[in-house]
Amino acid sequence: MRVLIVDDSRQSKFYLESRIQTSPDYQVVATIASAANAELYCIRKSVDMILMDVCTADNTSGLEVAGKIKKNYPDIKIIIVTSMPEHSFIKKAREYNCEGFWYKEYGEMDILEVMDKVKNGRYVYPSESPVIEIGYCKSSEFSPREYDVVRLLADGKSRQEIADELGISSRTVRFYIDELKSKTGYEDTMKMVAEFVEKKLVINSIR
Repeated sequence: MRVLIVDDSRQSKFYLESRIQTSPDYQVVATIASAANAELYCIRKSVDMILMDVCTADNTSGLEVAGKIKKNYPDIKIIIVTSMPEHSFIKKAREYNCEGFWYKEYGEMDILEVMDKVKNGRYVYPSESPVIEIGYCKSSEFSPREYDVVRLLADGKSRQEIADELGISSRTVRFYIDELKSKTGYEDTMKMVAEFVEKKLVINSIR
């Protein structure tokens, strides 16, 4: 299979290329830093599988580009790769019909094993996002709605703006914030949000 690697990390690119070279089943056709150029290789019909990083050069979302490629070239198999534990990435990859998802630093299996399973027609996803400690709590203890609130707080939204965007009341938003502070042990809301962002549990630049 002809494989395109899309990753702007030199270390990651070297690792992926090295692993693929150990298998006679795959050939790296190109390694590029920005997902913005990935579709050009698909147009040339020279790609069977893409290893797509989430955050690529030029601030281009690998997830969004993967969605476009799957829509226009459904036969190309895509495995999303990332080192970021942001909880929404797996959901978006599934929505875009990507065949696989692999954490660079938290992977449950080797990337070649993931590629082999995807090559054979399987969908391969981790059982859950990596568990990271936030204050006194673990990332697995937050609900999807709580993550939504934290992400919008990280975007600088007011309580009313968050309520309007999520279709809930301002009082409910306050309840979620109080619950988050209670779980994590933080008294300062923005210090709490800063830890979520620092540990990449929410990436407000990726939608």
